[in-house]
Amino acid sequence: MVLLPHAPSSVAVARRRLGSELTASGVEPSVVDDASVIVSELISNALRHARPLPSGQVRVSWTRRGDLIEIAVSDGGATTEPRRGPGTLSSLGGRGLGIVETLAEGWGVRHEDGTTTVWARLHAPRFGAERRVTAGVLPDLIEIADLAEPLGGPDADGPGAVCRETSISRAYPG
Repeated sequence: MVLLPHAPSSVAVARRRLGSELTASGVEPSVVDDASVIVSELISNALRHARPLPSGQVRVSWTRRGDLIEIAVSDGGATTEPRRGPGTLSSLGGRGLGIVETLAEGWGVRHEDGTTTVWARLHAPRFGAERRVTAGVLPDLIEIADLAEPLGGPDADGPGAVCRETSISRAYPG
């Protein structure tokens, strides 16, 4: 978890840090690209549409459990609920959550104690793990059991959550 200023410069800081940590942990480069786009969109939406946390910041976190990564951005909430906009060709905005929806396995919104958290999950096997499974060799258990806590907690898929089961799409085909 990292607290960042409620300022545009935080987008680049979060992208670099997330990309660096995922790359160091062996995540496929195309998934690192997708995760970087997702964190950018979630932070940008928080900056544009929501109030900062009482500290004047936004909270950005990413957690990994097996082959799933959850990216979450928490802010002080807004007068409207985060939702996917129409994102027409002529509009200047409104595409952010549509992009997140395309890249992620699912996304949703959690509300807790005056905080709004928008999260997205994406499939993120470590580099080479899929090839080993395909070849009939299971990856080491240590590679699968990264976190002791489940993603998002008990209400992660509860009321207000938006979740889709789809095939993986990539922002940057490789």
